[in-house]
Amino acid sequence: MIEQEMRKRLEVMRIEHRDLDAAIDALDAAGSTDQLQIARLKKRKLRLRDQISQIEDRLIPDIIA
Repeated sequence: MIEQEMRKRLEVMRIEHRDLDAAIDALDAAGSTDQLQIARLKKRKLRLRDQISQIEDRLIPDIIA
């Protein structure tokens, strides 16, 4: 994957992460009793965060101190 594609994918993933956060907050605010759905959204959000971190690690070179 070239750098430009990774940056575009990263932006899409960040937007999806924010959308999941908003969906979780909305369900909590509405007093949703569907804890299974909330848990699934949270797990998906965590997986997405891990993928974002992996792409960021590829894009940002390690600096040897």
